[in-house]
Amino acid sequence: MNTKTNLEAVTESELPIQNNIKSLWEKLMKAKVGVLPLPLYIVLAAIILTASVYNTLPADMIGGFAVIMILGILLGDLGQRIPILKEIGGPAILALLVPSILVFLNVINTSSMEAVTTLMKTSNFLYFYISCLVVGSILGMNRKMLIQGFTRMFVPLIVGTVLAVVAGILVGLLFGYDLQHTFFYIVVPIIGGGIGEGILPLSIAYSSILGGSAESFVSQMIPAAVIGNIFAVVSAGLMMRLGEKKKHLSGNGKLVKSEDGNEVHEEKEKVIDFSLMGAGLLIACTFFIVGTLGQKFIGVPGPVIMILFATLIKCLKVMPHKMEDGAHNLYKFISTSLTWPLMVGLGMLYIPLEDVVKIVTPAYVIVCASVVFVMILSGYFVGKLMKMYPVDAAIVTGCHSGLGGTGDVAILSASKRMALMPFAQVATRIGGVSTVILASLLLKLLS
Repeated sequence: MNTKTNLEAVTESELPIQNNIKSLWEKLMKAKVGVLPLPLYIVLAAIILTASVYNTLPADMIGGFAVIMILGILLGDLGQRIPILKEIGGPAILALLVPSILVFLNVINTSSMEAVTTLMKTSNFLYFYISCLVVGSILGMNRKMLIQGFTRMFVPLIVGTVLAVVAGILVGLLFGYDLQHTFFYIVVPIIGGGIGEGILPLSIAYSSILGGSAESFVSQMIPAAVIGNIFAVVSAGLMMRLGEKKKHLSGNGKLVKSEDGNEVHEEKEKVIDFSLMGAGLLIACTFFIVGTLGQKFIGVPGPVIMILFATLIKCLKVMPHKMEDGAHNLYKFISTSLTWPLMVGLGMLYIPLEDVVKIVTPAYVIVCASVVFVMILSGYFVGKLMKMYPVDAAIVTGCHSGLGGTGDVAILSASKRMALMPFAQVATRIGGVSTVILASLLLKLLS
């Protein structure tokens, strides 16, 4: 009898401990890193880190996705939690800069770098992402608003570019910079359309005109482009906050107001058909291939042709509605799930802090900031005059001062306006190509 009583007493004494453990576990499972429960995130991160340390991480898309997603989920979540930073595009800023800093400090090992390089460069993940966003957003867009947006966006873009160039030169002269140096090595790289589409062609043109190696010109121009992109991201975050406080200034991803001044009502959400998403993936990839074919035969940049082709298909109403829905659902999945991971990859490979650190001074940063701020403010006020949503017009115009496709993703994600990707791509591609051509011709005339 005594033995039974003692066992019951022991069991009862263990109950509080078990309850405490259960309660603690439930609290841990409720704690989230992005969408993942904290314990699961820690386990996944430990596995990926161990594989990386022991050089068993696959140097392909699997390994690349594992690295950028585990970092992207964490940095995106932190960026949404940190006070003040979350108000100015914190997730985008952290996802771009932290990986770049880790690479600069040699914290990320060779195995992880090889996997991410394969994903981002060999597999061309950035263009895959942009293709899905551009095609899906265009096909899912209101046809009337699409046409009006493309026809009106060029005015704030042109005005903003001209004023940004003037502002950059004037501020540069104020701080003692030579006029030509300010224009060709600070202003032009910021509005040139990114590294691959802007700085590299510019470096080749500068090299052929002035002599010397193209690499030396790249190192002189990259810092301005990187700093300009950072200011553009922060400015986009601030514009988002302005739109949240003054809702009449923001279209929340719509560029043009309807004729009666009211917003176009969104269609009700449709049930997602995953087979249609597969069709949307095929459509997005095929539209990108149309762009590459067109570039070969007519010389216009492939992404621009892709945008024009998708717009033409939408305007002519030749794509079945279900296929449009499939492409649009794919766009929503890609933009929701892969934006922060993509930006981690971009930060690791395309934001070279070593080059930035060598050349940056406070005056240099102020000149870069003046170019970006004037560009965005011009877009805001000119957009307002043209009956566009000024916040969204400013953000699209600001994409011209970003790092090409990389900058478009960062700027639009910081402002939570990925639906503006088609307009941003036009601003970046056409604005960038025009800048490269005009700058090259001008340098030749002056040399």
